[in-house]
Amino acid sequence: MLLAVLALHVNLIVVEKGKHTMTLLDHGRVVKSYHVALGPDLAPKKKKGDGRTPEGRYIIDGRNAASHYHRALHISYPSAADRRNARRRGVDPGGDIMIHGLPNGTGKLGKLHLARDWTLGCIAVTDEEIEEIWKLVPNGTPIVIKP
Repeated sequence: MLLAVLALHVNLIVVEKGKHTMTLLDHGRVVKSYHVALGPDLAPKKKKGDGRTPEGRYIIDGRNAASHYHRALHISYPSAADRRNARRRGVDPGGDIMIHGLPNGTGKLGKLHLARDWTLGCIAVTDEEIEEIWKLVPNGTPIVIKP
């Protein structure tokens, strides 16, 4: 099954925060879905350090194989609109939002990490899942993060 999945081209990621899901799509067809952990406050991200996962349209604009977490795909947050909104409120919008695996050395936790939302605003999956996502998702892939 994995070989068949790897032959597909993922051209959109959709995260539904309320459902704690991330779905990889190929022209509207579901390639794979994952259960995810998020920031502990499910409201939209407003400022640096609020522990919230942003909402909106972004792209995967980089990757880090040497992350403090098992691999990380960087999300292009903050957008120009996020920066404008933060400036209006007089706050720093933050940044460094990623899709990543578990903290290095804790991979054996596997799906137990889903027991609670624990990230600082990122989207977390198991180490095995981020390995699969890493191969399926090219830089430049759009990501839509919904409430």
